[in-house]
Amino acid sequence: MIASPERSPERDAAIIAALAHVPEMGWTRRALRAGLSDIGASPEDADLLFPGGASDMVEAFFDLADRRMEAAAAKVDLAARRLPERVRALIALRLLESRPHKEAARRALALMASPRHAGLAARALARTVDAIWHAAGDRAADFSWYTKRGILASVYAATVLFWLGDDSEDDAATLAFLDRRLAGVAGIGRLRRRASACAQRFLPAGEAEPAEPAT
Repeated sequence: MIASPERSPERDAAIIAALAHVPEMGWTRRALRAGLSDIGASPEDADLLFPGGASDMVEAFFDLADRRMEAAAAKVDLAARRLPERVRALIALRLLESRPHKEAARRALALMASPRHAGLAARALARTVDAIWHAAGDRAADFSWYTKRGILASVYAATVLFWLGDDSEDDAATLAFLDRRLAGVAGIGRLRRRASACAQRFLPAGEAEPAEPAT
């Protein structure tokens, strides 16, 4: 599991306040100082709270959105749903949490697209995917831990890119796109299980491939 960035009520409050200015000023210290002024904090605290500048701010922004998704998920009864349905609901919640700040998210993703921020982009995506699986109740500790997160990372990243250009009501077009991607993943999973079952016939007696957890 990837370590979380620094968390504190002061950093959360600063990011939330800065969001009002990011669409115009971008992820800059100027936007952060303006946000701090709005909430009665000293603009000089900007460098103390986020010494890494824009990259620190963006990482904290995505981490806060992940935590808000988890908090929202805790209020929803997901236990009765199948795992794929839980994952779908969690991605929908994650997008819902970000909807009021779509332009800020767009600017954050543009920043992470820079090659020098490749590590930041990978960490942020990995944390989001891990948060989704964890909130969905997946506790796999075998090789499927990696495969599931790799597959979901691809689905989630494609869905977010689609969402950035979606102006449909309540993200309806994005959710339809997500459903198609998840259906494709389910189809791949079924084919993989069938191939595994066929392979069992050719294994020496007494040997068997490890079973993959049901999803």
